[in-house]
Amino acid sequence: MKRCKWLNENNELYVYYHDHEWGVPNYDDNYMFEFLILESFQAGLSWETILNKRENFKKAFDNFDYKKIANYDENKINELMTNSGIIRNKLKIKAAINNAKIFMEIQKEFNSFSNYIWSFTNNKIIKNINDDFKTTSDLSDKVSKDLIRRGMKFVGSTIIYSYLQAIGVINDHETTCAFYKK
Repeated sequence: MKRCKWLNENNELYVYYHDHEWGVPNYDDNYMFEFLILESFQAGLSWETILNKRENFKKAFDNFDYKKIANYDENKINELMTNSGIIRNKLKIKAAINNAKIFMEIQKEFNSFSNYIWSFTNNKIIKNINDDFKTTSDLSDKVSKDLIRRGMKFVGSTIIYSYLQAIGVINDHETTCAFYKK
């Protein structure tokens, strides 16, 4: 099966993610929050590194329960800072707590985070058409600016571009990839 050239096909987790999640439209707020956390922790690192630690993050961050995360205190921050299974970056941990609170504010305003994020494209999927390798776009710039205006952290345009790919708003599978047409 032909897949995107960038994929490390020796990593089963990565292959599964590529084949079943990346570029697949998702509308579930819990899933969207999980990837908001994972993508923010990816800043400065490879996605494969984060993906390999995904289960550790899931355990450490209470199954990505944003209601619990919004209430994390210094004790929980210190616990996370000693967890070698995740990326131990205090700024990113604090950003996850901050972002959980803002995530819930957005949910209240739009009835779901999904409604909010998909409103940027009028519920349309943005599909790769020319295999140009991008790390930002006008769309990611716009979403990033709005999230930053609302007070979120670690949501720059590059992170948001990857996030939009992860939740399927952007389908960037290469045109020769078997998953491009799906």
